[in-house]
Amino acid sequence: MKLVYRVITYVFGLFLISMGVAFSVNCNLGVSPVNSFPYVISQVFHFDFGNCVTAVFLCYVLLQILLLRREFKLKNLLQMVFATLFGYFVDLSKLILGDFAIPTYAGKLLMLAISILLIAVGITFYLEADIVPLPMEGLAMAVTAKLRRFQFHNVKVALDCTSVILATALSLIALHTLVGLREGTFLSALLVGKVMALIGKPVKKPLHALCYGAPQPKSAEPQK
Repeated sequence: MKLVYRVITYVFGLFLISMGVAFSVNCNLGVSPVNSFPYVISQVFHFDFGNCVTAVFLCYVLLQILLLRREFKLKNLLQMVFATLFGYFVDLSKLILGDFAIPTYAGKLLMLAISILLIAVGITFYLEADIVPLPMEGLAMAVTAKLRRFQFHNVKVALDCTSVILATALSLIALHTLVGLREGTFLSALLVGKVMALIGKPVKKPLHALCYGAPQPKSAEPQK
């Protein structure tokens, strides 16, 4: 039964993230930090965006293998499969949200705030289920495991910002302008991890009890 609860928690977390992505798309304030680098690559080299996302995600998995080596779990090779599943969730969320948008700038910022909250809560849910992370979070977990003095949410912010910095540099060097990068991209990179830290304590304990039937052990905290 616990496995059922874990799967439900995992799927619900992915759905929340996908709804956050849909809100981010509809507010039209820039692509998400995770997709910023592959998006700019697709614009510079005229490659298919989906293929660029897959290639970048594969690089994240390879980086995890290099960092963790023998500690890398074979189940994490399924990250690419679950990333594809997540793509279907995004399509479903975009279908649910439709063309909904608030036309004013304040309204767009509100939608961005909802997006950031949904993504932060969704990541917290699906990571607590401990099934298979998406490639970016998998990389963040690998870095956290190696650099034990940093907490997961801080590493998440650092990696999101790194993705945006790489996208910005490539866009300015190759295209001499910013493509797909707006204030929403930068705010999301800075705030998703911070929001995760804020909601972590009140949310993780009941989630852990739901998934595993016991309070969260302190020894597990540095890996999240």
